[in-house]
Amino acid sequence: MRAIIETGGKQFAVAPNQTIRVPSMKGEPGDEVTFDRVLYAAGDDAVHVGAPHVAGASVTAEIVKHGRGPKITVFKYKRRKRYSRKKGHRQGFTELKVTGVDFDASRKAEKKPAASVEKAEAELFVCPECGKEYKTERGLQQHASREHA
Repeated sequence: MRAIIETGGKQFAVAPNQTIRVPSMKGEPGDEVTFDRVLYAAGDDAVHVGAPHVAGASVTAEIVKHGRGPKITVFKYKRRKRYSRKKGHRQGFTELKVTGVDFDASRKAEKKPAASVEKAEAELFVCPECGKEYKTERGLQQHASREHA
């Protein structure tokens, strides 16, 4: 089984018994963490792709340790201005050991019905002076201020 999860604004491909480094999370080493934002889950016989997330899927992991990555030097410089700044940065991380990838095949994501053409036409904004149609109220306001001011 494997999955793609989203945490800390990034996406990670995971599999059971795999160790990954994610941006810093709250928790102590030994705590169990559950990720519900699963974008993709694949098992022995089924593949589930979320739109945007797979309903009923979760990934469990155990926090191994917290740490800080390698030092990155940030150097700012402007020539002929006597300006230079040197600063260092170390990004924090949490190391996780994935313990399981679970998804419930019986729960399926509910698809939203496609917007009908009639509904889209009803939501158009029409200029009362010249009859031009706009998709947004902002477009109508800009038209009125430019054309009929």
